Amino acid sequence: MSSIGRGWRSRLRLLRRNPPLRMPSTLRELGILGMNERNGDYISIYNKRKYYPLVDDKLKTKQLALEAGIATPQLYGVIEIEHQVRDLDTILGDHQDFVIKPAQGSGGSGIMVIGGRRGNQFLRSSGVSVSRSELEHFISNVLSGMYSLGGLPDKAIIEYRVKPHAVFDAVSFQGVPDIRTIVFRGIPIASMVRLPTRQSDGKANLHQGAIGAGIDLATGRTVDGVWFNSVLDSHPDSGNAVRGIQVPDWQLLLELAARSYDLTQLGYLGVDVVLDAEHGPLVLEYNARPGLNIQLANQMGLRHRLEKVRAIEKIPSSAAARVALGQELFGEGG
Repeated sequence: MSSIGRGWRSRLRLLRRNPPLRMPSTLRELGILGMNERNGDYISIYNKRKYYPLVDDKLKTKQLALEAGIATPQLYGVIEIEHQVRDLDTILGDHQDFVIKPAQGSGGSGIMVIGGRRGNQFLRSSGVSVSRSELEHFISNVLSGMYSLGGLPDKAIIEYRVKPHAVFDAVSFQGVPDIRTIVFRGIPIASMVRLPTRQSDGKANLHQGAIGAGIDLATGRTVDGVWFNSVLDSHPDSGNAVRGIQVPDWQLLLELAARSYDLTQLGYLGVDVVLDAEHGPLVLEYNARPGLNIQLANQMGLRHRLEKVRAIEKIPSSAAARVALGQELFGEGG
């Protein structure tokens, strides 16, 4: 890493530890992108609203991904109206574990993970049992729009339950870590892995207490993690090091992210990928309004990276070439 890079990281840590120093001019100097700037200078310009339904509806996203040959968790079935709940046994078949989620859910709410069955009972990943009637009631709530954007009627997606890759076992509590990559004009510019903790109740949600660990684009190795607003180098539950973990299938993962631009036509996109023990990287969902915590996780500001990509006159047409360009520009030392 260059001396400039080390200097930025140390200054960013200083800003987090000394809130009075968080002056707008200083944050701008560090390249920190704010929400208003993200919305006005990037999302409103590069994300046409007509494409939003492709990512806001997880069923449409999955169907598009499957058509494009992009790996996603296998779809077992969809329940669209109340009387179809009676078809649950047919949809599940011999599957002992599965996930139920709203097609238009947001913030990770309304997701039920079933890890197995015991007689007539379904077992959640936490070990809590759920009766058939409770499961049907949950699906009815999904259909009613309880978890959807705007509270509108929704569909219930039933799909394959991801089996987490062992690479993150030592730094993850119960849940499934996911990897968020920001893609701008088809070029990956930043990545982080979200690691569940006991405080986040096994969910890969930073606001609920998961760890965000930046990932070097060039190597696929993790850097220091951030827990809420504190930099840390070890997982609060296990004490194991967060830094230096090599993400498997890194090039494939970045290519999935880059190809997602061609699929969605969204110029500023968050791509969430999970690492499955059997199937490798699987695209979980897309986000047309990705959050900004990835800056803390990587201890850098997004603005300078975005400006570099915005200045490129001709973007490579192939996903592999765009990945290579992103790694050259923004990998450690790049």
